[in-house]
Amino acid sequence: MSTSDYLNIKSWAEEDRPREKLLLKGRAALSEAELIGILIGSGTKSLSAVDLSKHILSENGNDLNQLAKLSVKDLMKFKGIGEAKAISIVSALELGRRRKETEAVKKPQITCSEDVYKIIAPELLDNRHEEFWILILNRRNMVIKKQLISSGGVSGTVADPKIIFKSALEELACGIILIHNHPSGNLNPSQQDISLTKKMKEGGRLLEIPVLDHIIFTDNGYFSFADENIL
Repeated sequence: MSTSDYLNIKSWAEEDRPREKLLLKGRAALSEAELIGILIGSGTKSLSAVDLSKHILSENGNDLNQLAKLSVKDLMKFKGIGEAKAISIVSALELGRRRKETEAVKKPQITCSEDVYKIIAPELLDNRHEEFWILILNRRNMVIKKQLISSGGVSGTVADPKIIFKSALEELACGIILIHNHPSGNLNPSQQDISLTKKMKEGGRLLEIPVLDHIIFTDNGYFSFADENIL
């Protein structure tokens, strides 16, 4: 095997190639140099893609934050990094930065019915027609997603349990909270509201996605099935 063959990633044992290693062992098994090696795809005659990545990292103190400060032109100063490869690196690091910004916005946590009312208020306040929403929660009762299920008329809307639990399953929910508004301002649950809540609670028990509450929302207050011990 020649030196050039050795430095070509395709000649490595399958478990040592970055792409194959990611597929076989998962992304966490790869070093930062291997991940960057996947981005750039190929190295130079004397350096493999991973070795070139190691060199770039080393020149930046092995600090991804420092590497993220480099421009496309800065990266192109490294032999073997052309414009396309430099753009790939800059784009990947920018995605990482944006993800960090997104994670900094903490998911709201539900500790009581009032939390639910405040979280859903921007969606339902001043609504003149009835809507049915769910809050999809993780194991710590943090809101993964606010999901509109249906929108109806002044006097009612349809809430299909199949659609509700499909949405919950897709998000790997650990719990859900049902919410619908009464544009009339009437806080009292209807017989239909009570029947749906019982049906949803039973479905949640079977699917191991507990229904933690059902809130009837009005502009001037709310009714909580959990608070009233009728859930």
